[in-house]
Amino acid sequence: MGQLKSQVKPFDISKWEVKEAWEEVRANKGAPGVDGQSIADFEKDLQSNL
Repeated sequence: MGQLKSQVKPFDISKWEVKEAWEEVRANKGAPGVDGQSIADFEKDLQSNL
């Protein structure tokens, strides 16, 4: 059986940095990522996703 991986991030990133990155992706009309989620889908639950 596999081991559980740690939920700890290997680096610190603030919610502010995530929000700024999101604003840049949205402004550039970024394409869906590897998960296939579009910007429209992401924005449906923006508060939770950020």
